[in-house]
Parts: sequence; C-alpha cells; structure tokens
Amino acid sequence: MSSTPSRGHGRRRVGLRRVLRTVVLAYRYVWGVRLGPRSGGGGPGRYRDGDREPVLLLPGVYETWRFLRPVADRLNDLGHPVVVAPGMGHNRRPIAATAEVAQRILDAHDLRDVVVLAHSKGGLVGKTMMVATDTDRRIARMVTVNSPFSGSRWATVLPVRALRPFSPRDADLLRLAEQREANRTIASMASRFDAHVTEGSVLPGAVNLEFPVDGHFRPLGHARCVAMIVREVEHGAGAGPTAEAS
Repeated sequence: MSSTPSRGHGRRRVGLRRVLRTVVLAYRYVWGVRLGPRSGGGGPGRYRDGDREPVLLLPGVYETWRFLRPVADRLNDLGHPVVVAPGMGHNRRPIAATAEVAQRILDAHDLRDVVVLAHSKGGLVGKTMMVATDTDRRIARMVTVNSPFSGSRWATVLPVRALRPFSPRDADLLRLAEQREANRTIASMASRFDAHVTEGSVLPGAVNLEFPVDGHFRPLGHARCVAMIVREVEHGAGAGPTAEAS
C-alpha cells in the first residue's frame, strides 16, 4: 500500500471557541450512544453473516463496539461479517492484553483477510496485533479513526490510569511507533482538529486521510465521514478522493 500526503491532521493551534465547540459536539455523540437503547439495532450476533472480508471492530478507551455501530451497519449491509471481541468491556485493559483478547477471536474462528476497523485506542490495539499477536497473518489491513499513534498530551496531565499508555513519552508507545513495516497496510483517518488526540494521527508510511469535520467522536456518526470510512474499508489504499472540508 502506498502512502499519500497528510492533509494537515497533525498537531495545530486553534482558538478556545473552536476547542469548546469540538468537545461539545464530540460528547453529543458519546451521550447519544450511552443513553440510546442498548438493544437498538440488535446485538453483535446480527452482524455474523456475510461473504466478504470480515471486519473486526476495535473501539477506543471507555468505549464499547456500539460506538462503531453506524459504520458496522453499513459494512454488514454490503456483505461484510462484522466481528466484536467479547471480553473487551469498555476497553480499559492494557493495550497488549487487549490485543491478545481480540486475537483469540480471530484464531478461534479461523478468520482470514480480516480488515480491522479501529477508533482511537483501538488503533494502537490493532497495530499491536499486527506486529505481535497475529502470527498467522490473519489481518490484511487496518483502517483507524482518530488514533493516538503519537500519543496525547492529556495523558501527561490527567490523573487517569487508563490514559497513561497514550503519553507521548510512554515506552511501549514509542516502541510501537518504531514498527513501521505494518504502517503500509494501515489507513489513518483523522478529523481536521481533534481536541482529544492533541499530537495528531499522522502515521509515517501509511495512507493518511482527513475528515471534513472536527472532533474525536463525530466522524463515527457523521454521514459523509461514515461514507469515507466505508469506502476505505471496502477498497483500501486511499480509495477515491478525500472529501473537501465544508
């Protein structure tokens, strides 16, 4: 997979008003997921059927697979079986341990040509699988949304244990960044501005694409962004033109 130039979704300076608006819109999506009917649209079992490449969902920290449901619905309608890793809970375990949990699902069901779809921390879990646990090469490629491949400064100032692995100085994160061979099979998609992933999501050697919206969670429920994610999962390698900012 060849890399394409980033369209600026690295670290940038923005005004306070834009930051506040971005956070408000981001958590509007979060609370919509958390307060919505848990049974709405059915459980993960409804996604098992399909004759195309299986898609493994890897949500971010404090998230469940339901955060990725809008994309999962579209992909399953297109014929992709969608796989959820039971036991992840709200994804607060260490990255390496979570990668092992997810890998056991792929191994147990003998899944091949898997496309990983990951949000935020899920991208770090997915890359860890690619370079450490996926010894049978079951994963073909990965599409990530707002993943902190270079960390986030919030991890250094917020006293939250689950956020510590995202420190730009974290030894495991730095070692993972050194594993660049896997990057050529990754598409890193990111918002124009993400108040959560302050260091940006640019991944050297990967396909780096930018959404036409701000916010950490907003692309997961924004129609144009969902279409971009689906296109990338379906075709890969920066398929089609990136949407222009509106």
